[in-house]
Amino acid sequence: MRMPILAGMAILAATGLSACSEKTQDNLENTGSSIGNDMSRAVDDAGDAIGNGLDDAGRAIDNGADRVGDATDNAAADARREGQEAKRDMGDALQDAGTDLKND
Repeated sequence: MRMPILAGMAILAATGLSACSEKTQDNLENTGSSIGNDMSRAVDDAGDAIGNGLDDAGRAIDNGADRVGDATDNAAADARREGQEAKRDMGDALQDAGTDLKND
């Protein structure tokens, strides 16, 4: 009589382990999916952050290039003004020298 009881308990235990095993497998699959989703979100967030950083760097480079261009244009305009002023001064000096030579 003990044998059938033990056999029944063994069958119940095996069934319980089987059900437990399925639950464990389901939990493991859910955990794996959750980890995969978290990693995917983290990679997406990192990609977005890198993209935003590159956009900011591009804008900074563009702004810097614009400032360099403006400074170059201003320097060229200043150089033209200075050159024209130097030509006028030289012309005036030559006229004065010519007048001085005539008067001597």
